[in-house]
Amino acid sequence: MKTLHFSAPNLAKFTETEVAELAKRLEQDEYTDAFEGLNDWHLLRAIAFHRPEMVEPYLYLLDLEAYDEA
Repeated sequence: MKTLHFSAPNLAKFTETEVAELAKRLEQDEYTDAFEGLNDWHLLRAIAFHRPEMVEPYLYLLDLEAYDEA
């Protein structure tokens, strides 16, 4: 199993085009296995936390909801 590590410097290198391609893959959902899609979802989520402006048009793919853990 491949372990993913998303560091801020690596996430800073993503361009708008690359994020759009990532979102398109998630929308098409034509992965060969569930883990490929999950990896893309985690990558988009990591980008959203480090560079929210890049992911704003694709937030619907993340299904993030505000909640209170208190």
